[in-house]
Amino acid sequence: MSSGVEIINGKKTFIPIENNPEVLSRLSRNLGVSTALTFHDIFDLNINNDTSEISLPRPMNALIFLCVSPIFDPVRSHLKSTLPTYTGHGPSEPIIWMKQTIGHACGLMALLHCILNLDDGKHITSGSKLDELRKKVIELPPKERAQALYDSQFLEDAHMDAAVQGSSSVPSARENPSGHFIAFVKDARGKVWELNGGLPGPLERGELGPDDDLFSPEGVRLTVGEFMDVAKTVDGGWGISIVGLGVDKA
Repeated sequence: MSSGVEIINGKKTFIPIENNPEVLSRLSRNLGVSTALTFHDIFDLNINNDTSEISLPRPMNALIFLCVSPIFDPVRSHLKSTLPTYTGHGPSEPIIWMKQTIGHACGLMALLHCILNLDDGKHITSGSKLDELRKKVIELPPKERAQALYDSQFLEDAHMDAAVQGSSSVPSARENPSGHFIAFVKDARGKVWELNGGLPGPLERGELGPDDDLFSPEGVRLTVGEFMDVAKTVDGGWGISIVGLGVDKA
C-alpha cells in the first residue's frame, strides 16, 4: 500500500484531503483530467447568499462543499434514515453515484462525483485509467461499484500524492476529520444533484434553466443555501469551504 494508508477496523483508510484548489487540481491531474477543468476558492457568499459581485468562470456547474458536523447535522443527518437506498446502475441512470467505503476518502469521493458526472464526463482524458473506471462502474450495481473504487490502486496513489500537498500539517489516517464533503453537479438536462457517498444514495435537488448555473441565485439556493443559513449561526460561518469547478474556454 502507499505510504500513509492504513487498515483501521478492517477498512482501508486514507489521509484526509484538504478542500482547496491547489490540492484538488493536483488530484484531478493525477487522475487524468483535462487541464481545462479549473478549481476556484469561493469565500465571500454574503449574508443574503448573493453571488452577483463574485467573479468566477461561468457557467459553474459543479461545486465541492465542505462543512463541519454542527452545520451538516441539522441540515442533512435525517437523510440517513429517510433517503431511499440507491440500487440503480447502467447507462440509463441520470447520475453516477458511488457509496464511500474507504475511510477518510470523502474529498476524493466528492471530486470523483463531480468529474465523472460534469458534462457527462467529457473532461476525463480518453483512454486514461479513470476513463476505464468510469465505463466499468456505470455498469455495476452499487455494492460492486463501491468495491471497484475500494480496490483501485491508481485512485489510492492519486489521492495519497495529493493529500500530502496541503497548506496545513499533514494528518495521519488515524485522525478523525470533522468535516463532511458534498459534491453538487448540474447535469446536462438541468437537474441539480447532491452527491454524498456517506448517504444512502443521490439526492435530486431541483432543476435549473439553461441560463442558470450552480452559482446563480437559484443554483445557490438548491445547493449550499441551507448550509449557509446554518453556518451563520455557527462560528460566524467559518466552518465551511467551497471550491467551484470551472472550464477554461481559452
